[in-house]
Amino acid sequence: MNEDESKEVQPLVPLVAVNANKEIIEGSVLEVVNGSVLPAPRKKVLPFSKWLPFIAGAVIGVVLRLVFSGAPGSAYTAMASAFIWLVPLAVGASTVFVAECQTRQSWWFYVTGPIVANTLFVLGTMAILIEGMICAIIIIPLFAVVGALGGLLMGVICRTTNWPRQAVSGFVVLPLLFGAIPASDPDLQRIATLERTIQIQASPEQIWHQLHHAENIQQDEVGQAWMYRIGVPSPLAGITRETPTGLVRTIRMNKAIYFDQVSTDWVKNQYVVWRYRFYPDSFPPNALDDHVMIGGRYFDILDTTYSLKPLTAQTTELKIQMRYRVSTDFNWYADAVAKLLITDFEEVILHFYQKRATTRLDKT
Repeated sequence: MNEDESKEVQPLVPLVAVNANKEIIEGSVLEVVNGSVLPAPRKKVLPFSKWLPFIAGAVIGVVLRLVFSGAPGSAYTAMASAFIWLVPLAVGASTVFVAECQTRQSWWFYVTGPIVANTLFVLGTMAILIEGMICAIIIIPLFAVVGALGGLLMGVICRTTNWPRQAVSGFVVLPLLFGAIPASDPDLQRIATLERTIQIQASPEQIWHQLHHAENIQQDEVGQAWMYRIGVPSPLAGITRETPTGLVRTIRMNKAIYFDQVSTDWVKNQYVVWRYRFYPDSFPPNALDDHVMIGGRYFDILDTTYSLKPLTAQTTELKIQMRYRVSTDFNWYADAVAKLLITDFEEVILHFYQKRATTRLDKT
């Protein structure tokens, strides 16, 4: 037997540190048996173990959402700061803690794991019908960012301290403690006006007629607006009638929503200012998420103005101005979302009236 044949082929195994007695210091891939270092038997892994951290985080979030079911202005309301900021933080921390109990995680997981868990948490609230699609789509980006921060904090704690269990318990208990404080009326109401303009190849009289006789509105005429894409029922008609006190325009929308736009300030073919009048049955149950109800505690459209300015004999500038209010503990975020949705709606509705006016002109 030559020298090469006398060499035994050794299996490839990960390198581990051993002490003088050949005992394993780190790792669990090898073990010492009768003085020999041998591969250790693999631990049995449950089929769903990789999803366990995400499931655990999402379940904690859903349970906390059930706790935060109080009425607006009371303790444990879902629009309170304790819920908006601390619950996604707890979901992110819990996700990382459970994952770290299985094996050391990467910094990348500390960010992405909580984002997945918070998304599952919000979807879970939709599945059990305590949250609607509109609120879910609006809140997921904020929860993702806050949850990632919670995951990073928990990752640092797991790597640098010996008290991760106490820390994760604190993350979960914090929203319960602060949520017990009844919410007060928001001190900061943010009121703003957004406007858009468009030039239409039609006279002010033709556009004025369309503003007050918008009948049989089709989904493909306004459905591209983001507010309708995320679940707000689309409009069906807007018809104006004259009353002793001024113009009243009745808006009908899908899901049996209806309300009036009332004007006491208008000049025919020049401008009209609409204020909103709602009725007890304007919004049937489940037609709109409570947190985004128009005229509600947190959001309102105060008035809408349409102005017409003739540029040439057959060219008119149509301008829309919408004044709105947001009243939350996180106005910086709520206002950004409101601006995005309202300005997009203004663009869509102006093009709607442009198409209606020019189509009618072509037919005549």
